[in-house]
Amino acid sequence: MCDTMVALGNVTADGSVLFAKNSDREPNEAHEVIILPAADHPQGATVKCTYIEIPQVRHTYAVMLAKPFWIWGAEMGANEHGVVIGNEAVFTRIPYNKKAGLIGMDFIRLALERSQTAEEALHCIVELLEEFGQGGNCGFHHEMYYHNSFILADAREAWVLETAGKFWAAEKVKDIRSISNALTIGETWDLASPGLVEYAMEQGWCKSKSDFHFARCYSDFVYTRFSDARRRQKCSTDLLTIQRGKISEKTMINVLRAHAGIGEDDRRIDRGLTGSEVCMHAGFGPVRGSQSVGSLVSRIAPDGATHWVTGTSAPCLSVFKPVWIDSGIPDDVIGQPQGLFDENTLFWKHEILHREVLRDYPERSRVFQLERNNLEDEFLVEETKMRSRSTAERREFTKACFRKSEMAEEKWLSEVLKVPEQRVDVLYGLAWKQFNREAGWVSSRGSK
Repeated sequence: MCDTMVALGNVTADGSVLFAKNSDREPNEAHEVIILPAADHPQGATVKCTYIEIPQVRHTYAVMLAKPFWIWGAEMGANEHGVVIGNEAVFTRIPYNKKAGLIGMDFIRLALERSQTAEEALHCIVELLEEFGQGGNCGFHHEMYYHNSFILADAREAWVLETAGKFWAAEKVKDIRSISNALTIGETWDLASPGLVEYAMEQGWCKSKSDFHFARCYSDFVYTRFSDARRRQKCSTDLLTIQRGKISEKTMINVLRAHAGIGEDDRRIDRGLTGSEVCMHAGFGPVRGSQSVGSLVSRIAPDGATHWVTGTSAPCLSVFKPVWIDSGIPDDVIGQPQGLFDENTLFWKHEILHREVLRDYPERSRVFQLERNNLEDEFLVEETKMRSRSTAERREFTKACFRKSEMAEEKWLSEVLKVPEQRVDVLYGLAWKQFNREAGWVSSRGSK
């Protein structure tokens, strides 16, 4: 489960395009951020994606990928031309192909490596979809099959692309748009695959062309309903809409941290077998098996793009740090996380803080959130001054932000451990004990 959103320049504070996404995966499915340089490839070369090998293009662009460690592609990412893409799992009436194929994350990386604009990326995905289809397991420990929707953005425009098997529809974004784990395009669209309406009529999902509604006709009711996607999409849309004309990077960050919509009370993250928020927290049972394991906010403008990454789970407990594709990331800090606890990597080091906070989220999270916000605000202010600086200067600034964040989290952990644990919901506690055992995670108190 995930949430992706975009705000165009006509509704943002400074006229830039702002993109944001939480990547929701299994709690131990470590998230990593990598930058790959542009490259030239020989005639006839191929590229091995997560499961299948396809023809390579002669030149691939430099990309930043925020991804599950074991997948070739990415949940979200950007390229040197300021194209940014994020995907969502969607559940449809079209049977899922369980054989090896291209998965949603592969489409993102392929499109970023091959496209200079958002619309070009859309057509790249569509062409790959029509040639190779989509299929293969997308789960880490637990098999999961689904189709995909995408938001694709650049400094000028953004698109929503939604798929059901090899069928698809696309809509050009007008101002604010968000997607979650449900099809959203209805009676109108800007582009669509041939036969989209006719197939639905043949299946008896609608009676006529005038009766056709893409989401209503193609959605799988059960999985879409239990994903709670429509409520999450409404939450992100509402939170952005009330800031219309004032939307900033901080606005997008705050939406990714949301535990409730407008007029709703924050839900206790240790309660309930169903329900989910934009900032996703895993719990007991198959419906609450996902955790926001990584987050991205991108500011895209004609003069360049800055990407704000956590590289860590739980955006409500993480620090967003600035990255530029041309100046790189501190690989020695991020490391190469896997599915087992490794405190030498950024993802798992943060998990020590995250999983200790879960022992009494309401009280322990309060210990450092104000200080975290102040640190992040400091980064945001300084970043505006760094945009025009040299590659070397921006590289050092990014390193300094990661270093300050790492030092701050070490301090916050010591303060969190001073707050007594409280009894959490029994089933929630059992779920996290199991997650910890599977990761080989040892708490700061010496127990798994």
